[in-house]
Amino acid sequence: MSGDDRQNEEDRQNELAREHKERQAQRAAAQTAKARRNTFIGAGVAVVVVAGGIFAATTLVNKDPAGEAAAKSSASASASASPSATTPSTPPAKTGPVTCTYKRETGVPNKFVGLPGKRPNMKLKKMTITTNRGTVVVDLMTDAAPCSINSLSFLAKKKFYNDMKCHRLVTPDVSGVHMLQCGDPLAKADGKNPTDGQGTAGYVYGDENTDIPLAKGVVFMTQAGDAMGQNNSQFAISLSDENTQIGSGYNVVGVVSEGMDMLLGLATSGKDLLLNNADITGDGGTTAPKKPVIIKSITFK
Repeated sequence: MSGDDRQNEEDRQNELAREHKERQAQRAAAQTAKARRNTFIGAGVAVVVVAGGIFAATTLVNKDPAGEAAAKSSASASASASPSATTPSTPPAKTGPVTCTYKRETGVPNKFVGLPGKRPNMKLKKMTITTNRGTVVVDLMTDAAPCSINSLSFLAKKKFYNDMKCHRLVTPDVSGVHMLQCGDPLAKADGKNPTDGQGTAGYVYGDENTDIPLAKGVVFMTQAGDAMGQNNSQFAISLSDENTQIGSGYNVVGVVSEGMDMLLGLATSGKDLLLNNADITGDGGTTAPKKPVIIKSITFK
């Protein structure tokens, strides 16, 4: 092989190596973006050792602390506020029979009332949440999130949510996001209890309908950002379009069609909340409303 041939071969090998390195970098960047998409809203994820295992608390935490300065709450919106026009429409219906899988989870604080059935009721269209502060009606995306709605419906029939306090309410001036979170059966919602946000129904299930941004009025299931596929009894309601900065990655079950005015009036700033600094740092506990929000019942039709 002549000197020129050897040089050409070396150049070709160098070019192949460079292209391989670029492909690796692109794949790494894509994986990082996907991981960030599933990070919770707030500031960090509290990790608690329970029964010999590690449990990431299901407190929503902040993906981007810088968003706190940019987020100015829409809580002062007019009394006629309604779900955002930017909320995407329901995804196409799934075809064929649907089977759901739920896995018992004993290594976390929980109130177990059984496991939901495997076959969801695909005819459910509305969820009504009756609270001490007013009523919220949610138009369901049953075709896109059948197993999430099946779980919620099962727990509602078991009266799991009855007389339950919503343990976390945050505003942009506190956490950079605006939402109400409920579904921890053990929560005290006093702004002091370090284990608020950790309680579940004692089982978990997989992700579905995760491509919808968290616009105002969107109702979604919550789970720790590093625990994909670990949905449980907790859910949250987005109270601002600015929550779309979080991206998608959560099980969306529907959109509020009635009761947004009441929800927006729950808190306009941190002064309406029982602040918990541990909520902001991710060390445990949650920021709760000063005036308790208590679920009286949840029904489906």
